[in-house]
Amino acid sequence: MSNEADGPGANGVTDPTDPSPETPTADGSHEPRRRLPIIGMRSRDEEEGIAQRIAHQWAQLRDVRRPEPEPIATGPSNFSRAQVPWGLDLAAAWAWRFLIIAIAGYVIARVIGYFAVITVPLVIALLLSALAVPVVDLLQRVGFPRGLAAILVVLAGLAFVASLLTFAGQQVANGANDLADQVVAGLGEIKSWLKTGPLHASDSQINDYIDKIQKGISDRTKDGVKLSSVTEVGTVLTHVLAGFFVILFSTYFFLADGDRIWAWFVRLAPRAAREHVDSSGRVAWISLTQFVRATVIVALTDAIGIMIVAAILGVPFVLAIGVLVFLGAFIPMVGATIAGTVAILVALVDQGPLTALLMMGGVILIQQIEGHVLQPFLMGRWVSVHPLGVIVAIGCGVLVAGVAGALVAVPLAAAVNSVVQHLASNTRVGDDAEEQLAEDYQELGESPPTNESVRND
Repeated sequence: MSNEADGPGANGVTDPTDPSPETPTADGSHEPRRRLPIIGMRSRDEEEGIAQRIAHQWAQLRDVRRPEPEPIATGPSNFSRAQVPWGLDLAAAWAWRFLIIAIAGYVIARVIGYFAVITVPLVIALLLSALAVPVVDLLQRVGFPRGLAAILVVLAGLAFVASLLTFAGQQVANGANDLADQVVAGLGEIKSWLKTGPLHASDSQINDYIDKIQKGISDRTKDGVKLSSVTEVGTVLTHVLAGFFVILFSTYFFLADGDRIWAWFVRLAPRAAREHVDSSGRVAWISLTQFVRATVIVALTDAIGIMIVAAILGVPFVLAIGVLVFLGAFIPMVGATIAGTVAILVALVDQGPLTALLMMGGVILIQQIEGHVLQPFLMGRWVSVHPLGVIVAIGCGVLVAGVAGALVAVPLAAAVNSVVQHLASNTRVGDDAEEQLAEDYQELGESPPTNESVRND
């Protein structure tokens, strides 16, 4: 809304001190029309107490929109219906809006969970696109067509991941037999310690414990057979294969035609909201790319550090442990720690308790470096999500889509947080509180109160 007066003064703007045009009243007389002070032209005295004036104006507007009901005349007594207190009215307004938002969020989460076979691969493809888009932009600046650059980046990434998993799988396959023998030997040492140690367990007691463990595992396996039939295994494999191709093709199209896809989504919004939708989407994309880059740096640091410690201690499966830690680090705060626990268990089985303790110390040291150096410097600088919000997002992601949901929950939370902050801080001249009040009064056919009338009240 413009703050210009009806009668132009100097430079087409009416001085707020000039007499306002007269407005006819109900009895035919005329009284000066009250106007909202022009922003930027208030004196120092007028600027004092603006918060109180705005609150008073909102109260007047509320009274106009909710007039006093007519007296009830159906009885010997004539009384007015009690008004709801303003505080309770405000709390109720917030409450039902919050409930609607919560219900909408729950419905969206359920829909996403129901279509997890499609939605989760799409989100993973979006994260991969956020990581790879700088390379595509670089190839395009060099002279490659964007479509060709996107194909090259997708194929190069696919070849890198396949080679890495192949090397890690070969390492695990070559050392699996030795590790199994060491597990059997370790169990024998534990059995001997139970007999000769402070517990002094007999062979019959140890065998009873072993039988109970085997029986429990067997019972769980029998129960699981009902759920792991050949048909269901085939369904899971089909979903995994379909998700892989969805990720592959979606990543290519996001990289090649991301701008056109986003422009199509923006056109779905009402014309008046397209500017906010477009700016919010771009802010979310910037936050997403920053989060992915920071997470990759943190994951590489964790993986390389734990691999170095494992190699120094002579722990097997160094490359496989590094790959596991790298993937686990994409779940902030808990993923790398869980993956590091696997390295500790491998060290315990292969080298013994002392090496396992040293491996644990190395994992803790690397986690401390991540938590006190990398996370504050990278995540705190690029992505402003509170640790409590991270934990809540991970929990919600696990409930909706399992491990895949935990992978994508935090970046989505970071993007939503950036959009909310962007919309909250995106104020323009037309969004000024006093101008909104003036627009509301104009819709009601009345003029807003002047500064003098507010002070006198």
